Amino acid sequence: MSKNLKNIGWVSLLTVVSRVLALGRDSLSAAIFGASVLNSAFLSAFRLPNLFRRLLGEGALTAAFLPNLQHELHENGRAGGFDLLNKVASWLFVVTAAVSTGMMLVFSRARLFPGHDEKWYLLADLTVILVPYLVFVCLAAAFSATLQVLQRFIEPALSPIWLNLSMIVTLGGAGLHFASTPMGEIHWLCAGVLIGGFLQMAVPAATLVWAEGWKPKFDLGLSPRVKEIAWLMTPGLWGTAIYQINSYVSSMLAFSINDSASTWMFYANRLMELPIGVFAIAVSTVVYPLLARHAVERNFKALAEDFRKGVRLILIINIPAAAGLALLSEPIVRLLFQRHQFSVDDAHQTALLLTIFSVGLPFFSVVNLTIRAFYAVKNTRGPVRIATVDFLINLGLSLALMGPLGAAGLVVASTVAIIAQMGLLLRTLRAQLPDVSLAPLLPSLVRILIATVVMSAVVYGGTLLVGKCGLSGRMQDVVKVVGLIPLACVAYGSLLWILKIEGREEIEALLGKFAGRLRRR
Repeated sequence: MSKNLKNIGWVSLLTVVSRVLALGRDSLSAAIFGASVLNSAFLSAFRLPNLFRRLLGEGALTAAFLPNLQHELHENGRAGGFDLLNKVASWLFVVTAAVSTGMMLVFSRARLFPGHDEKWYLLADLTVILVPYLVFVCLAAAFSATLQVLQRFIEPALSPIWLNLSMIVTLGGAGLHFASTPMGEIHWLCAGVLIGGFLQMAVPAATLVWAEGWKPKFDLGLSPRVKEIAWLMTPGLWGTAIYQINSYVSSMLAFSINDSASTWMFYANRLMELPIGVFAIAVSTVVYPLLARHAVERNFKALAEDFRKGVRLILIINIPAAAGLALLSEPIVRLLFQRHQFSVDDAHQTALLLTIFSVGLPFFSVVNLTIRAFYAVKNTRGPVRIATVDFLINLGLSLALMGPLGAAGLVVASTVAIIAQMGLLLRTLRAQLPDVSLAPLLPSLVRILIATVVMSAVVYGGTLLVGKCGLSGRMQDVVKVVGLIPLACVAYGSLLWILKIEGREEIEALLGKFAGRLRRR
């Protein structure tokens, strides 16, 4: 487990770097474009290739590909594994290129249908530019999954860093210097997306070639493994599509509410995803290959134990993170986004949505790992049925609440849906794997909640004290974010240690190894 914690640590560290760059990118775009219709159109257009990225790349394909690659490596070694990769990558390129071309043709003809608001035509125009990103990033997902199976986690974790750097350079550098209009700046930002997508694909591919000995080959052969992947993807595509369409429909509904709602929701969701990306996804990334290996060996007790360890690690981080985001949503949003074109009201609305989003944070994190557990045992149908229920709950509540509550109603709907999805997933998983019970985690959950309550009291008290210090508004926000977050982490971590949270021996062993290495140096 110490090795797994080390891998989780590396993935988390690089994800922190990526998320910091992403926040810098979002802060830059917020300052330049504000919550304008142009920014909302770009963010909504960017969701479509991301929908297909998660659908064809990081979603059903990766879930079906990774266990089969484990099997292939186990039975036929690297030669068989790389042969499977060539076939999968070839088919993925053909399919994504066809999908990309088809969508570009459809959206390029949007203006043939008059009578709509200009913002919808703007959305279509930007979609045409951004759609090719899905080809690069879907191939990148297959290459990164292969590296993860080969126990190389650093290069896949670097992937989003290339995207964020490219967008920052093109918007903050070329865009501001060479563009004379906001539309010109948006076009430079779109160029950054495409350049970043290419780098996301090229870096893991080069690592496979130079470090692992992969020899790329275009191969559309239909081996039994390829057919099994396609068979497993069929229900998985529907399940992933439901979730992604859910997200896309919510963004379109927000875009229809007013010109700014889509931007508010995007930035709030980005902040909510920070602890998910930094730790929950890192845990899932490292634990998923273990679950797949245990499933191959039919060692379901070990699978259940590693699943519980993963859930415990996720809850240790994301329950206090949710509380912290809710308590500090206003200063966080003001400090990161409120400048130039991003107004006081924009910051207030974004902070409100972030507070609601934070309620679903622990549930969303557990859902991500639970779905991986289903995929490890090659059960893609269970999550599909549950995702269908999740979609109906979200859509029904969204339509009912968006009128009276606006964008907040959409976030409430998605939060209720994700809580329901987690409960249904855990119940279904335990029905298939009786050893997978979260009851042994109850003592850990009690300790986490106690520590979170104390931490929340520290944060709340700190905000009251800072408010009485006579500091300016901006300086108050700096002190609350830069000062209270580390203080809250120390208070929470110390109390958790005093309460003897399960698994701390593994963390102590890992820290001891790092300390030993530092002393030897």
